[in-house]
Amino acid sequence: MAIKQKGKSLKATGNDLADTFFQLKVLNGKELIDSKFPSFAERLADDGFPKLQPSEPEIFQINIGKLCNQTCGHCHVDAGPDRKEENMSRESLEKCLAIIKKVKSIKTVDITGGAPEMNAHFRWFVEECTKLGKQVIDRCNLTIIVANKKYHDLPEFLAKNKVQVVSSLPYFSKKRTDSQRGDGVFEDSIKALQMLNEVGYGKEGTGLQLDLVFNPTGAFLPGDQMSLESEFKRQLKRKFDIVFNNLYAITNLPISRFLDYLLQSGNYEEYMQKLVDAYNPGTIDGLMCRNTISVSWDGYLYDCDFNQMLDLKVAIKGSAHLDDFDLETLQKRDIIFNQHCYGCTAGSGSSCGGEIT
Repeated sequence: MAIKQKGKSLKATGNDLADTFFQLKVLNGKELIDSKFPSFAERLADDGFPKLQPSEPEIFQINIGKLCNQTCGHCHVDAGPDRKEENMSRESLEKCLAIIKKVKSIKTVDITGGAPEMNAHFRWFVEECTKLGKQVIDRCNLTIIVANKKYHDLPEFLAKNKVQVVSSLPYFSKKRTDSQRGDGVFEDSIKALQMLNEVGYGKEGTGLQLDLVFNPTGAFLPGDQMSLESEFKRQLKRKFDIVFNNLYAITNLPISRFLDYLLQSGNYEEYMQKLVDAYNPGTIDGLMCRNTISVSWDGYLYDCDFNQMLDLKVAIKGSAHLDDFDLETLQKRDIIFNQHCYGCTAGSGSSCGGEIT
């Protein structure tokens, strides 16, 4: 049996998927919904959460564009070198700045991509946010720092503006990192981390925060975040004299490219069952959709970055774009959730800042 997903057929492996899935639907081309597993919405209702509403927004997360120098196998953004047109304009960034300035509860501006640094307005925007006294996060893929001479001074620029750097590093070995992110990525990542260390990132007393992100390379949940952090720190220091502040363990959600992998490897059902079995209602209050507004490169508003990739806009038709931003209206919305939300509520929970509980 073949399943149509993202405009292409995915051939089943192992047992015929017709015997495995009772009903499969595709959500916006990037997420499967099947009736074999309990509805996430019903699960929430059973635990006393028939609806979820946001708290005051503390984080303004902007996907500044899908252009990237890498094409990672797990990327939920489907970013890559070919996504040249999907980049936020200066006009839209100015609208973001106006909102960031007006909404006093926003303390952090979280800039993501793609490789956000490849947006032509990235440096200007960082400087403007810094002038407003906001904490800026750059979700840097590390390799962009060494990919081209025009980015070699990124560590100095980021340090000057006290930007918090959050970077993905699947593992402290070449084999596991390159298998997820591409040949040569590990060596370039190590070089970039050393360059960040040279300007003070990750070092005590500098105020320059360098955090790493770990997400599994296969169809399993991440291990204990504290234990992973301890082992990463030991290995990176011993092997490469690299230091960093925190490690965030993030669960891979069954959408987009990771969903492709799950289907093609025959691991979809087993992985979804793991997420469902690990559901933890204690994570609900700390979910990133509660205190975050996510903005796409074309200015639409979402409850989280994953909903953004599924094109699940906020449930307020009259205020779903930067042009119509109204905080009072947005605060009355119900957060949209679906089956992929099991990923954020599994075990200790998962958010852009790692474990929740």
